[in-house]
Amino acid sequence: MPNSLPPKRPILIVDDDPLLLDFLGEVLGHAGYDILKASSAEQALQLIGQREPDMALLDIHMPGMNGLELAKQLHATSSVPFMFLSGRGDADAGKQAASYGAVGFLVKPVDEKQLMPAFAAGLARADEIRQLRRTELNLNAALAAGRETSLAVGLLMCKFQTDRNTAFEVLRDHARSNRRKVNEVADQLLAAEETLNGLHAAFSHRLKK
Repeated sequence: MPNSLPPKRPILIVDDDPLLLDFLGEVLGHAGYDILKASSAEQALQLIGQREPDMALLDIHMPGMNGLELAKQLHATSSVPFMFLSGRGDADAGKQAASYGAVGFLVKPVDEKQLMPAFAAGLARADEIRQLRRTELNLNAALAAGRETSLAVGLLMCKFQTDRNTAFEVLRDHARSNRRKVNEVADQLLAAEETLNGLHAAFSHRLKK
């Protein structure tokens, strides 16, 4: 029988403390994640170059390139979401974490009860952001591909009082379910609207007689 289990999601842990690195790796590994470990920011960048993880846990205070500097580089050169690890009472680090785009913040010493809920919440937030980016990219590509799609999205937004992303997703899903291209469905929608407008004008003219 073929293995139908989904692949484990890769998680990168970056910390210069080998004991904490092993502890975090063991807890997340038991939770079903594929763990990548790095004891420095430089090693982390090498690993990311080979395989981009679904999440990175970054220790803020490390010798050489620290976690904040690594996060800044990840934000500029990749789409890897990240959470920070830092000691208690480091309020400034928490503020910096938010400004760098972190999806979560873990305070040391980390225990298992604290780790899993915070990590799950951070990963869920990262997935939401990833989906929004993907939708936006798909939308922009579709709008750039043809005027018909742009006009059809606007028409759906107006008729159903919805936002741009939702209008595009409905249009795209309808096209997929009918095995057609988005711009073809958009063109058909616009033609139908033009026909309805013409009939509306004809009815109005007849009623005025």
